[in-house]
Amino acid sequence: MTASIDDIRARCPSAYIATGAALLLLACGSAGGEAVAASSDGLVASPEPGWPQWRGPRRDGISDEKGLLPVWPDGGPTLLWKIDGLGTGWASPIITGDRLYIPGDVDNDLVVFAFDLAGKPVWQAKNGRAWKGPYPGARACCAYSGGRLYQMNAHGRVVCLDAASGGEIWSLNVLERFDGENITWAVSECLLIDGDRLIVTPGGRKALMAALDARTGRTVWTARALPGDNTSHCSPILFQHAGRRLITNCSSAHGFGVDADTGELLWTVPLKSPYGVNVSTPVYESGRVFYMTPYAEHGRQYRLNLDGGRTSAEHVWTSPIDAVTGCAVLVDGTLFAAGYRDCRWWLGIDWQTGKTRCELKDLTTGSSIYADGRLYCLDERGVVALVKPGRTSMEIVSRFQLVPDQVHDAWAHPVLLDSRLYLRYHDSLWCYDVRPQGARAPHQ
Repeated sequence: MTASIDDIRARCPSAYIATGAALLLLACGSAGGEAVAASSDGLVASPEPGWPQWRGPRRDGISDEKGLLPVWPDGGPTLLWKIDGLGTGWASPIITGDRLYIPGDVDNDLVVFAFDLAGKPVWQAKNGRAWKGPYPGARACCAYSGGRLYQMNAHGRVVCLDAASGGEIWSLNVLERFDGENITWAVSECLLIDGDRLIVTPGGRKALMAALDARTGRTVWTARALPGDNTSHCSPILFQHAGRRLITNCSSAHGFGVDADTGELLWTVPLKSPYGVNVSTPVYESGRVFYMTPYAEHGRQYRLNLDGGRTSAEHVWTSPIDAVTGCAVLVDGTLFAAGYRDCRWWLGIDWQTGKTRCELKDLTTGSSIYADGRLYCLDERGVVALVKPGRTSMEIVSRFQLVPDQVHDAWAHPVLLDSRLYLRYHDSLWCYDVRPQGARAPHQ
């Protein structure tokens, strides 16, 4: 007899997964999750509350919040607080429960900071050395699961911390374990948690991707290495398709997909740039996967096909979009993203055809998240914009300058939770109130 939703959630919280509007019941076991009833196709969300990982609950840059400010006052929304002293880096915060976690490179160390929701410090812990190479600073944000915090520094050191105290539980270097090599601008992967497994992409001679036991760091499975390939800067997504749980990510020369439960490598597609740079998190929707590669392959969509139980990827269309520091957001059949070299502005792209529906040239390249009918954009000059997207238009509703000095590296992605907009520029984190005036504050 199939267990009830409440039974599954109580017995195994990490196996209770929301996929879009439907619920997927998962049985507890050694695997990340074995499907008991799977009627939905789509991204697999974290069961943890809040914004517990890179780009939100589903890693798609979309918030489900409603009733937010439709227009900002001159100068931007109300600033609730600002934190300084985070060091250099572009890692966005994650927020879950009553804690916010964010890393930064301070002097010679990568430091993970914990704050309460008023911006007051709770603890801090180190995760190895700071990155002193090209573009020095912390890269990857944290991920939270079951009272533990996970983060990978720019040298491939993965740490598991007690989220309440910051105490180190275990650590390892994935490049060393899987015979990988660091890359020019350093590994930047935001780790993915799948139940009791932690997913990493070392791109080494021993593994393209690997699943670690989240409790101990022990290797659970590996996806076979691709000769001559390497890791890159990309972060994976987890999704359900045709009754299978799949993970897709990018290496230095490929987009690829693996079976989430076994690590079997199911497909690879060429995504090679002159610099081995794949940065943008893939996008998944309705049996199609989208990858972005700067300088060469650009934006490419692939249709996933089943053939004798195996999955292959068939190229559907190519778009001139070539993001580097930003990712794409898919809203109502339109993919919104900013290019880098060939089109250093924002495009709205038809998900079915790849045709450009609209362009916005008043912002330069950057990153965005989506909530309540608006895109929250941060371009690399430090301009924050509230943009109303449509099928054939992108309209800037409000904007303000986050960083007073002229900059070109405002690359941290925005975060939005409980009507609060979080924006980071290196040493500082700002928290803005985006509730309508007079609305009740969260947690009151």
